[in-house]
Amino acid sequence: MNEAAPPNDARAGLILLARNPTDSVTEGFLPAAARLGLSVALLTDQPDAHREAYGRCARERGGGGPLPAELDIVSCDVQDFRAVVALTSARTSRVGMPAGVFTNSDHLQTQAALAADYFGLPGKDWRAALRTKNKAELRRALASAGLDAVRSAELAPDDGPVGHGIPYPCVLKPREGVASEDVFLVADDAELAARCREIRARRPGAALVLEEYLDGTLRTLETLGDGHTLHPLASFRTDISPPPHFIEERLRLLPEPPCPGTDQVLAQLRALGVGFGACHTEYVDQGGRARIIEVNYRAIGDRCDLALAEALDLPLFELILRTHLGERLPRALETRRGVRVRMEYVCADRAGVLKAAPEPEVREAGGVRLDYRPLREAGERHPLYRTNRDFLGVLRATGRDEERIDAAVREFLAAHRWEIVP
Repeated sequence: MNEAAPPNDARAGLILLARNPTDSVTEGFLPAAARLGLSVALLTDQPDAHREAYGRCARERGGGGPLPAELDIVSCDVQDFRAVVALTSARTSRVGMPAGVFTNSDHLQTQAALAADYFGLPGKDWRAALRTKNKAELRRALASAGLDAVRSAELAPDDGPVGHGIPYPCVLKPREGVASEDVFLVADDAELAARCREIRARRPGAALVLEEYLDGTLRTLETLGDGHTLHPLASFRTDISPPPHFIEERLRLLPEPPCPGTDQVLAQLRALGVGFGACHTEYVDQGGRARIIEVNYRAIGDRCDLALAEALDLPLFELILRTHLGERLPRALETRRGVRVRMEYVCADRAGVLKAAPEPEVREAGGVRLDYRPLREAGERHPLYRTNRDFLGVLRATGRDEERIDAAVREFLAAHRWEIVP
């Protein structure tokens, strides 16, 4: 694909909503905004963390780095759409109307959509953003459309875990949770009651969802749309930890779509109103039935989006931003084919201090490129979360021969040590 040209809209730039810093924003969307010539006002409830992250990025790159020349980090209660609208309005009176409002955060899709709609800017339908974030509402929407919805029951904060009608074993999760946090496989009434108490102690007032357990191959579908055209970009196969937890241990980029379930997933996304910007959908392939686990109305994370852009040789982050600037996508996307990727996550198995771990490393041998990135610094103390917050590092292996990729990953893991002490 041709190198991205600057957008036609030369207004004040991009409003970007974020909570904590992520690699997707630091290494993906902010550099893409810079390449598009956009100034960025980053609204966040964690401004100091972002200043530290971007300062470190600039130091590691020897100065300016790939970040936008005009990057304004602004403190804002981004979880409240009213605060986002008020701050954006005040900013607009000073510097002019922004070109777009965007977020890649699971937590902020509805807020960004409402703000974009308020100012008459391109964006997602806020109803679809809310519908996909709220797992109970997602199930109801699919069922009302007559599609293959997973059986589920919603447990309000004061509901007891009885009379739900979902057969055991089943999955208990927060209604608006992310990253498999507080997601458990439960075997009977006693275990369900104990897990409900455990989750509610950490999340007072949170609604929960109980769902049919889907046993089968876990896949993803990565899509990109502009409200008119919806492109299936790629699929990953995901390996997760043994029950009762659901921690992603590795992902493999699959041969190009269509793969099993693609058409079914696309139909379910359309029923949900999903079709603008990036979307990361997780589903289980059950004998030809695509059973959706969850719809994350943003780009895939944990550095898989960076790997996907590289493997497809696609300006993915620029394309996502362009949709939020009101530009139409090409009817067909030119992507590189035949590249395979394995994402391997090194996960802590205990609480404690990370005493020893490998440094960042990039190397290529035997047709396989290895890129290792630490995700936790030596000397840090952490509890055991049983989520992706336990990741110590991520290894990306890229090539065209899957056997060589697997061999390179085995050799790397055997040659390095991660030590956690009490």
